[in-house]
Amino acid sequence: MSSLFPALATGSDRPALRFGDRTLSYDELAATATGVAARIAGSDRVAVWATPTLGTAVGVVAALLAGVPAVPVNPGSGERELAHVVTDSAPSLVIAEQDAELPPALAGLERVDPRASGPGAALPDEPSAESPALIVYTSGTTGPPKGAVLSRRAVAATLDALADAWQWTADDVLVHALPLFHVHGLILGILGPLRRGGSVVHLGRFENGAVARALAGGGTMLFGVPTMYHRVAEALPDDPALVKTLAGARLLVSGSAGLPVHDHRRIAAATGRGVVERYGMTETLMNTSVRADGEPRTGTVGPPLPGVELRLVDESDAVLDASDGETIGEIQVRGPNLFTEYLNRPDATAAAMTDGWFRTGDMATRDAEGNIRIVGRKATDLIKSGGYKIGAGEIESVLLEHPGVREAAVTGEPDDDLGERIVAWIVPEQPGQPPTPEALAAHVTAQLSAHKRPRVVRYLDALPRNDMGKIMKRALHG
Repeated sequence: MSSLFPALATGSDRPALRFGDRTLSYDELAATATGVAARIAGSDRVAVWATPTLGTAVGVVAALLAGVPAVPVNPGSGERELAHVVTDSAPSLVIAEQDAELPPALAGLERVDPRASGPGAALPDEPSAESPALIVYTSGTTGPPKGAVLSRRAVAATLDALADAWQWTADDVLVHALPLFHVHGLILGILGPLRRGGSVVHLGRFENGAVARALAGGGTMLFGVPTMYHRVAEALPDDPALVKTLAGARLLVSGSAGLPVHDHRRIAAATGRGVVERYGMTETLMNTSVRADGEPRTGTVGPPLPGVELRLVDESDAVLDASDGETIGEIQVRGPNLFTEYLNRPDATAAAMTDGWFRTGDMATRDAEGNIRIVGRKATDLIKSGGYKIGAGEIESVLLEHPGVREAAVTGEPDDDLGERIVAWIVPEQPGQPPTPEALAAHVTAQLSAHKRPRVVRYLDALPRNDMGKIMKRALHG
């Protein structure tokens, strides 16, 4: 296959990576990364201590140049999870800046500092397309995290498909503050700009003022998760500088979880700029996206990306041909974007596939234009109540439009009569004056069918969320 990063071969003094006050041009990145690559060449696998720093980006690029699979390690992992990841992936060394304090599970490995790499070398030959590029561990919600082996082919295919959907070019400057141990922040947010020959400005941590300054300084694209865009939406009425810079951005992209419709609307009303949503997973990379050159599709994640086949199936794996925007099925996908296997888990790999199709576990509808709307996870968000199949996501979206609701989650719990009853978990806008259960049920019934109204309402100070802002529904119980 052709090089993952053509711009490293051609050379340029254009900025490639900027983290705070540290910037590397393409020439400097090539020199630094090839020096690191020479030191790690021949290793079976390398762990990368994936802090939101320039060293992480350099280390991953170096591993890719060397043809050595990189295992991004979440610095926030607990002791047991980290020990599992290290034991399972068995890295021979760790790439980490010299002043980084490593936990015991990694401290015994040889350390390579990406800032002290020695002299640069010629770019190595490109490895085969099917060779492993990264091993990214899943969140482990149903057991120990599994290492998804991602090939160079999968990485290139998903980044090129996004370039088509988003009209992403070398002229783009991407701004974000995402963690660098997962697909969104690392593969899309760092490798994506480098594959296009553009640049990335990483903010270290999310802050509205930093976003405004980076976009005003030449940023053309912004990546974020719903929590970040919610903070943006809250600030817009009192922050004209933020409004101006967002309005001037070419593309605003939200991912990792659904962006509530009311935040979509607030941002669009203030800036004239819609937020694009896309859908992917660790095992599949990106599957769908709203297109930059298409109509805004609030509430959907757009159609399948080029090269991706997507189908909806029922509980017996029968394909659903409905495109009515109402019929719910599980998403299955296949294409060059798919992972190769779960490391050391042939059983799990086999269970996840059916005739070459990956079972995502995500439930969705499809409209007449082919746009996909995610309604939730099969395990936690598909509620079977009174003979109906109900997606929690659409109820959550309606609840979030109520002026008395700041946050909302919907789950099902056993009910002797209905099978499952719908439970709404609400963080009130004003804690002392929460909307009543009756008011919330009436609000949902006015927008959706009566059988989708919450039968039980429980109030919380905050919803439990993971590092990416996703609500951890398994932590919600009566």
